[in-house]
Amino acid sequence: MQDLEGFGFVLPHWLYWGWLAIMPLLLLWLLRHHTEPLPVASTHNRFTRILDWISEASGLWVAFWTINAVCAYFYEVIMRYVFNMPTIWVHEASYLLFGMQYLLAGAYTLLHGGHVRVDVIYDKLPRRGQVGLDIITAIFFFIFAGALLGTSWDFFYSSYNMNETSIETWQIQYWPIKFMMLLGAFLILLAGLSKLIKDFILFYRLGDPNYE
Repeated sequence: MQDLEGFGFVLPHWLYWGWLAIMPLLLLWLLRHHTEPLPVASTHNRFTRILDWISEASGLWVAFWTINAVCAYFYEVIMRYVFNMPTIWVHEASYLLFGMQYLLAGAYTLLHGGHVRVDVIYDKLPRRGQVGLDIITAIFFFIFAGALLGTSWDFFYSSYNMNETSIETWQIQYWPIKFMMLLGAFLILLAGLSKLIKDFILFYRLGDPNYE
C-alpha cells in the first residue's frame, strides 16, 4: 500500500476483508429478534435442519454485503463529482463484492427453490413423480457440485501459493475471492444433500396411502 500515496484515502486491504467478515455478524445480532425462523417441514430431521440453517445463514450473510456496495458507490459519487477526487478502489471493491455474493448465494437459492428448472415434463408429473425425478436427476447435481468443489480448490490453492493480486492499482488479494468460490461450492453441496434426504423421505411418505 506504500505505492498508493497521493491517491487520497485508499481502503486498506485488511479493513476490506475484516469488515466483510464482521459486518454481517453485527447486523445478524442486531436483527436477531426480527428474523423469522425457517419452517419445519415433516420431511426434516435434525441433520437436514442444521444444513438448511447453514444455507439460510449464508444467504443472509451475503445479502448484508449489498449495503456495503451502496455505501461505497455513494462515497465514490461524492468524491468524484463534489471533490473531484475519484477513488481507485471503490469500483473494484464493489464488483468483487458482487462476484463473491454470486458465488456464496447458491445454497440459499437452492434451499428456496430459486434455481432455473426445465419443467416441460416436470410440471405434468404427479407430486410423487416430481420428487422421484428430483432424486434421479440429483446425480447430475452432485457431479456438477463435486467438479466445482475440486476446481475451486485448485484455483484457491494456486492463488494462495502465489499470493495472487489484482492487476489494478489497488492490488487487492485474490485468494480470498477464490476461497469464496470453494466455500460456495461446499455450501451448495450441503444444500443439495439436505434436499436429497428430504426428497427420499417425501417420496417414501407419498407412497403411503394414509399420508396427507
